[in-house]
Amino acid sequence: VHLVESGGGLAQSGGSLRLSCGASESIFDFEEMGWYRQAPGEQRELVAVIKTGGSTDYTDSVKGRFTISRDGAKNTVDLQMDSLKSEDSAVYYCKAQVLERHSLSEGGDFYGIDYWGSGTQVTVSS
Repeated sequence: VHLVESGGGLAQSGGSLRLSCGASESIFDFEEMGWYRQAPGEQRELVAVIKTGGSTDYTDSVKGRFTISRDGAKNTVDLQMDSLKSEDSAVYYCKAQVLERHSLSEGGDFYGIDYWGSGTQVTVSS
């Protein structure tokens, strides 16, 4: 699985950017896809996730400002970021999770395998 992010760059505070994550496989084959971000000196954190059924979830700091969506025609998962703040500055990563299952002889439990893109820089100037 290969993921490629695009759309990062420089924006002013209050402005907008739209990130796209293209996948080498159908985005509907993944258990979930999400956007994460990591600022310098900080841990990587979840920004938004969309699950196979279409449900979404956001970290509190971006609720009402960011929207995650799927574009089946382009096979991308997009993150629309509005009302940007300086604290949104970070490297944004796309993640896709595939659900696998152990063999029955190993218990048959499901487990997830995560795939990551290489990231795209978002810088918001105040």
